[in-house]
Amino acid sequence: MKPVARRWLQRELQWRLALPVLGMVLVGGLFSALGTEYLVDKVFDRWLFDAARSLAAEVRHEGGRAQIALSHQAETMLLYDVVDHVDFAVLDGDRLLAGSPGIPLSGSNERRYGATSRAFDAVYGGHEVRVAWVDTGTPAARVGVAETLKKRAQTRRDLLLVFLPLGLVVVLAAFVVARGVRRTVSPLETLAARWNQRAHLSLDAMPTDEVPRELLPFATALNDMLQRLRGVLEREQRFASTAAHQLRTPLTALQLGLARAAEASDLASARGVLEELGETTQRTARLVQQLLALSRLDPELAKTTAFSRLDVQALAHAVGLAYQDVAADRGIRLEFEETTDGLPVLIRGQAELISEALGNLVDNALRYTPAGGLVRIAVSAAPPTLAVHDGGPGVPEHEKERIFERFARGSTAQGAGTGLGLAIVKEIAELHGATVRLARSPCGGALFSLVFEA
Repeated sequence: MKPVARRWLQRELQWRLALPVLGMVLVGGLFSALGTEYLVDKVFDRWLFDAARSLAAEVRHEGGRAQIALSHQAETMLLYDVVDHVDFAVLDGDRLLAGSPGIPLSGSNERRYGATSRAFDAVYGGHEVRVAWVDTGTPAARVGVAETLKKRAQTRRDLLLVFLPLGLVVVLAAFVVARGVRRTVSPLETLAARWNQRAHLSLDAMPTDEVPRELLPFATALNDMLQRLRGVLEREQRFASTAAHQLRTPLTALQLGLARAAEASDLASARGVLEELGETTQRTARLVQQLLALSRLDPELAKTTAFSRLDVQALAHAVGLAYQDVAADRGIRLEFEETTDGLPVLIRGQAELISEALGNLVDNALRYTPAGGLVRIAVSAAPPTLAVHDGGPGVPEHEKERIFERFARGSTAQGAGTGLGLAIVKEIAELHGATVRLARSPCGGALFSLVFEA
């Protein structure tokens, strides 16, 4: 069989946290780089526009033509730059009034700053330059300034150096995420280790005082499971002890009976002993049947019992037919009564268990009703009810609760019995959400009713 590839929760958490952090850092770095590019261009463009506007302020309009009188000192100051080379041009239409000829009028990466100013990248004099043109306000006159890109490139490099620690930030973030996930998962591992250690020693609940709040539901669920497991084991131990105790007497009687039969002096004596053994065997079989019924009613095992739609009227008919011969042998009239006009009485339940409960009630009624008496099985629909009337001595008021306990028998009990029948009836009723009611029967004895939810 191919081994199952199991997920690593710690690794999965690390990836789920690290990837978004890495993505956010990279996206942040990208936007920072784009922002740096934009900021550098905008700052240096403003310097170019300041120089161009200063020139534009010197342009005069005389005689219908633009003119500029720029001293040598002013031109020297304008073109002075320690790092970059600067050129300018003052144009009136296509006529050069001052400066250097051939400065480009258009290029790439153009940006407009208002209606009269624009800047773009171009090539001039064999160098990449940034050119800014400004309208002077005089018709057809404009001023352009071109500057090489050395300062811009150096400024970009200086600003981008700020982002070099970004790699260290990524490494640090990965370390923090890994350590944080490890520290978060470690309480779960500690809890599992403590649970495994305690589970080998006892099934007592684990203390939850130091359990983190997020793991408290998990620890509580483990403690609940331990409690249920303890309950199952305790019930198993009680059941085994009870079964051993209850079976000891009939088994001893069987052994003694066999010994007596073996020592019988004649066939008639042996047959008498064998008849007693037959009765003991029947009682033992009944006891085993009831013990098995109790074992199936364990609360934990009963949760897996499959329920379906049942017609309790049909079940009551079947149980009544099964006890007809027993009733006839004892001289008791067994009747069936229904008040449902022949319509089915439906509940949700398990047919075998309902039949077991009703069978126990009928068996008890036949045991306590004297010969010539009456036992009646009644079915009603509102709410769904199964009732058994008997003509026995009834149940004293002070014993109405105790007789439903396991191995408890009333003071009016007759003949051999196990004291398990009514306990089984009560547990089956609880499993089905029903109640067991005890009252005085019009037949003179007891009336036991199984009342189901409508």
